[in-house]
Amino acid sequence: MDVRVQDYLDDKLQSTADLESLDTLLEAVRNSQQLLKQQLDVAKREHDSTARETEQHAQSLQTRGRAFQKDQHDIDQRLLIVTQSETSDEAVQKFEASMERLRRLDVAAGYVELLKEVNMLRRVCTAQLGKSDEAALEPYRRLQRLATALQPLQEVAEGAAPHLLDHIVRQVQNLRETIRKSFAADLEKLLKKMGWPKALDTIPLALQQEWSNVIFRLLDLQRPELEKLEQSNVARTTNFEPPALLPLEVMVQPLEQRFTYHFSGNKPTNRLDKPEYFLQHVLDLVSSYADFLHEAMQPLLTRHFRSTDLAFTPAYMDATSAFITALLPMLRRKLVSFTQQIDGQSQLLSHLVHEVMSFDTTLQDTYAFAPISPTMPFRGLAYFLLDTCGYFQQWLTGERDFALSRYHAIVEAPEAGELDYDSVGADTTKPTNMAINVNDLLETITDRYRTLSSFSGKLRFLIDVQIAIFDMFHQRLHASLEAYLAMTSSVGRTMHGLSREDQAELQGVKGLDRLCRVFGSAEYLERAMRDWSDDVFFVEMWDELQDRARKRNSISSKLGGLQEIQSKTSAAVGEEDGDEGVQGALFDETATAYHRLRVRSENQIVETVVYNIREALRPYGRIGTWASLSSSAAGGSISAELDPTLRLVAEYFAFLSRALGKVPLRRIGRHVGHAIQSYIWDNVLVRHTFSTAGAAQLATDVRALCTDLERYIGPGQAQAGMRRLLEGVTLVGLPVRGEMQRVLPSRAGMESYGEDDDDGAAAWDETDGDDAMGAETETKKLGLFEVERLIFMDNESARHVLEQLGLEVLSEGDARAVLERRVELGS
Repeated sequence: MDVRVQDYLDDKLQSTADLESLDTLLEAVRNSQQLLKQQLDVAKREHDSTARETEQHAQSLQTRGRAFQKDQHDIDQRLLIVTQSETSDEAVQKFEASMERLRRLDVAAGYVELLKEVNMLRRVCTAQLGKSDEAALEPYRRLQRLATALQPLQEVAEGAAPHLLDHIVRQVQNLRETIRKSFAADLEKLLKKMGWPKALDTIPLALQQEWSNVIFRLLDLQRPELEKLEQSNVARTTNFEPPALLPLEVMVQPLEQRFTYHFSGNKPTNRLDKPEYFLQHVLDLVSSYADFLHEAMQPLLTRHFRSTDLAFTPAYMDATSAFITALLPMLRRKLVSFTQQIDGQSQLLSHLVHEVMSFDTTLQDTYAFAPISPTMPFRGLAYFLLDTCGYFQQWLTGERDFALSRYHAIVEAPEAGELDYDSVGADTTKPTNMAINVNDLLETITDRYRTLSSFSGKLRFLIDVQIAIFDMFHQRLHASLEAYLAMTSSVGRTMHGLSREDQAELQGVKGLDRLCRVFGSAEYLERAMRDWSDDVFFVEMWDELQDRARKRNSISSKLGGLQEIQSKTSAAVGEEDGDEGVQGALFDETATAYHRLRVRSENQIVETVVYNIREALRPYGRIGTWASLSSSAAGGSISAELDPTLRLVAEYFAFLSRALGKVPLRRIGRHVGHAIQSYIWDNVLVRHTFSTAGAAQLATDVRALCTDLERYIGPGQAQAGMRRLLEGVTLVGLPVRGEMQRVLPSRAGMESYGEDDDDGAAAWDETDGDDAMGAETETKKLGLFEVERLIFMDNESARHVLEQLGLEVLSEGDARAVLERRVELGS
């Protein structure tokens, strides 16, 4: 038995009960067998049908193949007969050559038809001129559209018909010129009727319709060209120059004839040293005809362009701007001929550029002239003259040479190095005459290129002229400071062989005067550069420089590269903005150099004053009678040994208070106070022993030093520099209990050496009543021995008693070192 049958029976008959359903099982098997037989019959029929169709298709292919071979044979025979060839390949080549000639003939026929159409449109247009101008424009527009449509076809065909396209384009141009001349002649006739170029208020009523018609015809003729030009300049860069409108070109012609008459040849108005004559003449023309244009031309331009994209271009939409645009070609031609006549004469070129810049500024300020877009400034005729005509380098060289000659004249003037006490306020550092004049020169230079439209031109002027002069003046100041340092050093005096008279010029107030010249000049120009960095002109230049530097490829090669610009202006050029933005300015590098020079010269002033004062204090440091001074002689007058120092302080600071501003004077005063404090502390206070009378004398002397210093640098400033010394004098002058009623050091008064009033000053002899009484009560409670016991007990007790005495600067070690100098505590 088949295995599958056995498996099937085992699955269906698993128990005795399954035998009862045997009939049902047999019936199901018979039905399945019948169904399979039916499916088999259908499959056999489909197979037979498919086999028959396959055989028929094969027979059909064979038949078609035999027919194709027969046709191919016939074609080859015919081709051989037609071409009189011996082989099929040769016959094919000859046949293809014949077909190519036929194709060329067909193309030539098409060209001829096209040329016939072009010629027909040209004849129709020409015939209609003078009869119906509107009818004349229609064939011209068709011809123009035809020429425009052929352009892309020529590109697709890889330049297959250049001569045909060139011929059609020339025909269009010639026809356009013919129409323009006809329409322009009509406008000229009308203008003669109106008395043009006589200034008019408005169009006569009888001529208004004719005026509108002729203007609109010229605008209609030009409009397709303007739209095409507008589409090709969607980006609207500053290089785009809108053409003049045809009606205004016609109106400008008699004005140009008058201009040529007055400003050419040997006319007295045509002077090479007076370019402002012809520039002012053009401004007068604009001013004279502005009202007429607004009344007669503006409504027509608005009606013609308002529904088009051309309405966004002021040179088309605004009558005054359109009139100025029509005048500019005349001016450009004049500038070209003018510059050829003054070639090589830098002064005349400089004057011309200055007047042209002034002309550009007047157009922008008075008439808001921006021909491309209201948001895009007019580059001006200065750009045409300097960049387009290539006169920038010649002009820059002339300006630089003039600026340098003026600079040398300033610094070589007899009184150039003298301090100017009258040009600035009393509380301001005094610059030298040459620093003021150099600053004025540089401000004048800024005005020379402020209105340039070219960014690269402005930056080159800044670097090559302004920053160059800043650097030259810095080198001069630096060399002056180096010469002073070299001649005041012991080695320098020996090497230079200075006489006593020369040495006297470098010492005392005269030496300070030389240093103050460097300091005042450096501070004045550094402050000027910081102020310039906030000027709108330089801020805009900085922003544009940053933008170009970040793009890298926008930096012109004429500027020397990014690193060169960074070294001349600021290291922050090209850096990305952080959270707080990049803090930078065009004069960063130069201002930093002047700042370093200012700081160095100030430090030298401090060193000079401190050295001389320390030398003057030497006799005072050698006083040895502090412990034996009697009470009757103490505190009544200043020690005689201190007189040289007081005279030196008065001499130096009387000069410095006039030469320096309040802030640097106070800085120097505090440094001097620190130096005096250091010297007296080390050589007097902690070196000698003091009795009560000696301490009182020391207090009187220190008070005199503070008083003399503060007479010049301001109340409280000397005390701030000698706070430690003042507190040490207060501590060493504490009386013993038996002397407290007789010799009370007035803690409130002594403490006032180191305490400021509300204005930062100190009151030497006056204190608030309540504070003084409280302080006196505390002092009475703490005599010398009580303070000594607490100071030497431990650090905590020492800090507490110092706080009670109001001594805030002294440390515990300082207090112990000072108290040890009292005679009463010497044991």
